[in-house]
Amino acid sequence: MPLQNESFLQACRGERPAQTPIWLMRQAGRYMPEYRAIRSRVSFNELCRSPELCAEVTLQPVDFLGVDAAILFSDILVVFDALGIDVRFEPSPVLSAPVRTEAEAKALRWGDPHETLGYVFDAVRACKRALADRVPLIGFCGAPFTTLSYLVEGQTSREFERIKGMIFAAPAVFAGLMERMTTLLCEYLRGQVLAGVDALQIFDSWAGALAPADYRAHVLPHLARLVDFTRGLGVPTILFARGNANLLAQVAELPADVLGIDWSIDLDQAIRVTGPERVVQGNLDPMVLLGTPALVESKARDIVAAGRAAKAHIFNLGHGISRHTDPAIARLLVEVVHAASASSTTSA
Repeated sequence: MPLQNESFLQACRGERPAQTPIWLMRQAGRYMPEYRAIRSRVSFNELCRSPELCAEVTLQPVDFLGVDAAILFSDILVVFDALGIDVRFEPSPVLSAPVRTEAEAKALRWGDPHETLGYVFDAVRACKRALADRVPLIGFCGAPFTTLSYLVEGQTSREFERIKGMIFAAPAVFAGLMERMTTLLCEYLRGQVLAGVDALQIFDSWAGALAPADYRAHVLPHLARLVDFTRGLGVPTILFARGNANLLAQVAELPADVLGIDWSIDLDQAIRVTGPERVVQGNLDPMVLLGTPALVESKARDIVAAGRAAKAHIFNLGHGISRHTDPAIARLLVEVVHAASASSTTSA
């Protein structure tokens, strides 16, 4: 059956829907009291592995905010189940067995995500049933470098000393791990598409940890392989590499359908870098939502206006929504984006 709201997918295809579509990274999460109520009963790991609860959480922002797309509730690190590595959230992720030596890399068990991550695909199917064709469902994964960074660092890092040390001191080990990780992520995304997602987003959240020349040499070829693979799956691909100010020209070389823009660069400048024939997504600083309603409205209208220079524009934040955000302010943002873009279309 056709979707009741296809504005997000229209924009992904480079079309201009009647109003700018909007969804928010981390829109299903801790800022919503309904989510916190569920988390009071189950752990984060239990929630990620419960398809029906994942569907309930995925739909919460669709119901309350009125966004134009849902994103599957999960975590980029569930893929480590395919490697037999446990992840604890305390609340930040901590891995049971980081991989830091050549011997540890060779000892890794690379399982089949179609066998080990079935609960994610079950969650996709549960979400699709619950959405009942209201809006599209976005699936996702971490990019190879970001995912491997967690595997090597063992937790969230500020300096990325261990992963960068591997790049510079043991580049062959790093390249081998990136090759295997990219293959794993390809199959993981294939499984999500087979289960029913309507689009995919690749999160390279730690892209900005590397100097541009090192990113090009050690990361971009693997990311290119992943993007090329997803383009053959029949759904749009969004590529979001955090650190846009330094890396946007590089990631714009890849054939992703949509380029996510973070808050470190103004959207009009980003469009000049990517070119006016690309579709962009972004890029309100999520901390703006901690400001006054008038500020939120002003900033949102500016981004909607800047987005008109692109082939198409999907409104989003420049990174994930803060857990301290008032849900009513997030809903105001959605209303402002819809109203501002619809009025500009009408006036045109």
